[in-house]
Amino acid sequence: MIHTKFLLTCISLAVLASCSSTKPTPTPPTPALTQAAVETPIQPKADLTGKSQTAVAKVVINPFDDPSSPLSKKSVFFDFDKFTVSQSDGVIVTAHAKYMAGNKAAKVRLEGNTDERGGREYNLALGQKRADAIKKSLELTGASEANIEAVSFGKEKPVDLGHNEDAWAKNRRVDIKYTAR
Repeated sequence: MIHTKFLLTCISLAVLASCSSTKPTPTPPTPALTQAAVETPIQPKADLTGKSQTAVAKVVINPFDDPSSPLSKKSVFFDFDKFTVSQSDGVIVTAHAKYMAGNKAAKVRLEGNTDERGGREYNLALGQKRADAIKKSLELTGASEANIEAVSFGKEKPVDLGHNEDAWAKNRRVDIKYTAR
């Protein structure tokens, strides 16, 4: 009777030990501009030897939501009365262009904006020049012209209603809005 219990215990331990040594199926790597994976520890488990093992789960983060990705930046800012893309914002435009070149179904609307200073017609024209500058940059880096719409709102859609340089700097922008990803 004791030998039978011992034998059943040994068989149970062998079965449990073989289950804990199975390896997960590897997942293929993901393209850098389409998604990022973050390893997250899961509750540690103790195996039969008493050693602690930590399982790791991969969580996929959408690059449009990942603050470290240039694709999460949806606005390009401009100096007063200018419509040239700065070198620092060029990184953002290039990332969106590469995404669009690799995802032919992606479509964007570029919304040009200005600060409150100047007349309505002047600001509409300046907002259009800003949107067109981003459109041209996207096209030169591989995005399809057919998938880009450039419009101007002039001073009609401020993000900051203040009347100072900080507010005006936030309002001199082109917003990149995806209508299809």
